[in-house]
Amino acid sequence: MALGPRLDLRQSQSLVMTPQLQQAIKLLALSNLEIEAFIGESLEANPLLDVGTQAGEPVAETVEMPEEARRTTLEGSPVDQLIGEGRGADDRPLDIDATALDRDRDTGDGQRMTEDAAWGADLRGMGGEEGPGIDERAGGGQTLAEHLEAQVGTAAGDAVLAGIARYIIGHLDEAGYLTAALPELAADLGIALARVEQGLAVVQSLDPTGVGARGLSECIALQAREADRYDPCMARLIDNLDLVARGELARLKRMCGVDDEDFADMLAELRGYDPKPGLRYGGEPSGAVTPDILIAPRADGGWDIALNQATLPRLIVNRGYYVELKGTCDDKGSRAWLSEKLADANWLIKALDQRQRTILKVATELVKQQDGFFRHGVSHLRPLTLRTVAEAIGMHESTVSRVTSNKFLNCPRGTYELKYFFSSGVASADGEGGASAEAVKAAIRRLIDAEDPKAILSDDALVDLLRDKGFELARRTVAKYREAIGLGSSVQRRRQKALAAAR
Repeated sequence: MALGPRLDLRQSQSLVMTPQLQQAIKLLALSNLEIEAFIGESLEANPLLDVGTQAGEPVAETVEMPEEARRTTLEGSPVDQLIGEGRGADDRPLDIDATALDRDRDTGDGQRMTEDAAWGADLRGMGGEEGPGIDERAGGGQTLAEHLEAQVGTAAGDAVLAGIARYIIGHLDEAGYLTAALPELAADLGIALARVEQGLAVVQSLDPTGVGARGLSECIALQAREADRYDPCMARLIDNLDLVARGELARLKRMCGVDDEDFADMLAELRGYDPKPGLRYGGEPSGAVTPDILIAPRADGGWDIALNQATLPRLIVNRGYYVELKGTCDDKGSRAWLSEKLADANWLIKALDQRQRTILKVATELVKQQDGFFRHGVSHLRPLTLRTVAEAIGMHESTVSRVTSNKFLNCPRGTYELKYFFSSGVASADGEGGASAEAVKAAIRRLIDAEDPKAILSDDALVDLLRDKGFELARRTVAKYREAIGLGSSVQRRRQKALAAAR
């Protein structure tokens, strides 16, 4: 066989992503406010772009969904794209599988709930059955130091002790732990160590319980004392947290001198304590959420779906300025630059128009899929995945993922992130259909809120009650959902309600 150079012809297919197409795909993941900032930069970079007096179409769609027959009617007029001369822009559709550009995209097919959540996770429940509203998202911002100092005056009793307590608060880290040694603080203040210890006792009496601790064991012990659960058995368990971390549970049980049931309750209560209580506070106040999509009910039972035009300025090509510039372009380089700017302006207008149409298309299908939620609340939220929506509207899953990222929807029930409507499901007791995890959480919350303080529901009892309501869940799943919405175990709730009744 002879060796030598030769020419071969091979035929292959490949997807070539131009910079314009890559930018158009990335525009899908931006919120309206981010698009507004992007448009501002484009106006500065391209002299042929200008802002119109009104936002362009498409701005709205109508979803006709009467209870007896659900159907969809799309209405809208074409946008003035002003694409004529200079059609050098990429005309390929934006709906492609471009996962190579975004390898960390969110599939939205589950809630990413770990089997054993870390103690430091914020397990406080959502504000009410319908989830957090726009008021809750925009509030807050109080730091840990501000929260503690507001309580010092009442707890200290005298001005000197209050001053010592405030000085100690200044040495707490973001988790609420004291980072300085007491002798150092006493030397800095020029007072006796006993007075600093009194000031620390004041700090440790403040809310949230556990702040001012000098270690994890002391932080947990403070919370156990507050819950009136710091008996000798629990004290031995807290003093040996290293054995808990290593999983030497049999040894711990012998040290505590309790049976299997009591030891399981002790461990459950231990996991219910917050090892970083200071993380509940701090950070900059979150800005008010500006919805990208507005939904309003129609008199005929359907829904009006519109983009929030308050954050979407209309772009146009300044034809007069283009003609003026073209008349002064005498050399080839100037004419090429002007043609490039015109093509860029036309492309941007087209890309933004297609982005609006794509968002409306996804939002319309989302409203159709979750019609029960918009009419009746979170108990009727269906399990939904990105793939389901993508197949229904004939787009790729990655496109739907980008459209639902960083977008908020406002409806009569409040303002929600689009990702909120995608959740995993649980099987129904009769084997037909399923329910959203959010609907199950809402059912668990209602059952626990309605429980008799003298007959606290165990997780096993919750399993049976949920099965009667049509939810088929394992005990471990019920416990996971209960903890996710910030509700304690039956032992914790029994003690909490007993204390509340005693007060």
